[in-house]
Amino acid sequence: MATLTRNDVEALIEKHTNLCVSLFMPAHPGGVEAQQNNMIRFKNMVRQAGENLATKGLRTREVNEFLAPAHKLLEDGPFWRRQEGGVAVFLSSHEFRHFCLPYHFEELVAVNDRFHIKPLLPLLSGDGQFFLLALSQHNMRLLQGTRANIGEVRIPGVPGSREEAVRYDSPAKQVHFHARSKGRTGGQSVIFHGQGVGDEDLKEDLRTYCHQIDKGLHGRLKNEHAPLILAAVDYLHPIYREVNTYPYLVDQGLIGNPERLSPKELHEQAWEIIKPHFLEGRRLAIAQYKHFSGTGRSSMDVREIVPEAFRGRVEFLFIATGSQQWGTVDADKGEIRFCEEGGPGCQDLLDLAAVQTLVHKGTVYAVEPEEMPVPTPLAAVFRY
Repeated sequence: MATLTRNDVEALIEKHTNLCVSLFMPAHPGGVEAQQNNMIRFKNMVRQAGENLATKGLRTREVNEFLAPAHKLLEDGPFWRRQEGGVAVFLSSHEFRHFCLPYHFEELVAVNDRFHIKPLLPLLSGDGQFFLLALSQHNMRLLQGTRANIGEVRIPGVPGSREEAVRYDSPAKQVHFHARSKGRTGGQSVIFHGQGVGDEDLKEDLRTYCHQIDKGLHGRLKNEHAPLILAAVDYLHPIYREVNTYPYLVDQGLIGNPERLSPKELHEQAWEIIKPHFLEGRRLAIAQYKHFSGTGRSSMDVREIVPEAFRGRVEFLFIATGSQQWGTVDADKGEIRFCEEGGPGCQDLLDLAAVQTLVHKGTVYAVEPEEMPVPTPLAAVFRY
């Protein structure tokens, strides 16, 4: 099972073939019954994709060959047992990518000449994603979260405990410790009990453990810009921060043993820390939209925004979640014609605007309709 990165989305954006199938579906975690329901739902969506491919001129044999990887995915038991909230599948004649993500997608089947990425925007937009490192001596978890969901990210090769990171050669070096209150400060200090081993030896072991975790996270997060929150007992915070190389580690962290907390509980506490960070960025973008209203530096007209997104002029783009607007685009002439879904060359213009904004390093905010700066499904602030 692959986790989703911005690089993945950029790679999908760059893929242009005659036919691209994008499938999004909600997937409910649970036992055998939930797993079977998810598989049945996915099978029906693959069948719908086949019908859409047939309308594009593919014969039955060609449709079956095209969708063979998706049918094979139905045989992957571990994939269907590891559901976190949503499934996203991307399929073309030369590409097959599938993701389990901590996000509840609305069901969608899209067949076009490029992959449809708009449902991913809440995960990758300006206020959509954060990471949480739940760290203790005996366990570590990396979680990927959004406003609504959180799910665990697997990182192969990273030690799952201090014991895995540091193997003692002698029983004399076995160390035990506990924490006690510092008194009025309410904090904790570490009390070490060992045989022939000083405090610095254990601290060095913990530094080695944290360094190996940071090295593993670097491989997973090296192209990310999302904030990372550290959840750990207080004495691990300075040790981990000393070796950390991820530039977006948040100053404020969660204090306490995260082993005792479920992903849901960690999400609730982490969101209280990260929410002001996200809301401030969006607030400033909305303020810019209002400031530039009537000056030509902002727009809520899809016929203007989409061509300007192709030109790289969009700095901030606001899209109302759950909205679609279908049309055809002549990028060279900057012309848009509205059409019915499924028509020749017809695309979701909101998705297209998001793709072009991201390609040109703009910021996209996927927000609820009532949170839009104007009562339209699309709005933009231009760079000039």
